[in-house]
Amino acid sequence: MNVSGIQTTSANGHTDQLRGQAVELEGVFLNTLLKEMFSSIKTDSASFGGGFGEETWRGMQSEQLANSIAESGGVGLADQLMDGLLQIQEASQTNSQVQVPVNGAYR
Repeated sequence: MNVSGIQTTSANGHTDQLRGQAVELEGVFLNTLLKEMFSSIKTDSASFGGGFGEETWRGMQSEQLANSIAESGGVGLADQLMDGLLQIQEASQTNSQVQVPVNGAYR
């Protein structure tokens, strides 16, 4: 579900801020996944040389790749976060309780 177009008249800036934070969180999550993926690649002197320089470069590479993926639409985590955040925000404005659907392992 793409919620990037949903905006209320009184909270356009707040919705944009929530969207930015959701995309940023997705980037952090993807960065963690990519770091683990890159750590499983065998490095030695025959490939990239190994050492501290390569370790540093891989960290920067995974961070930039994760941010790029998240800003390009990501894997859908930001959309799911936005859905839940908007429901919570609407419930707090009307002082009612909201049942946020929980998907995945916590079902």
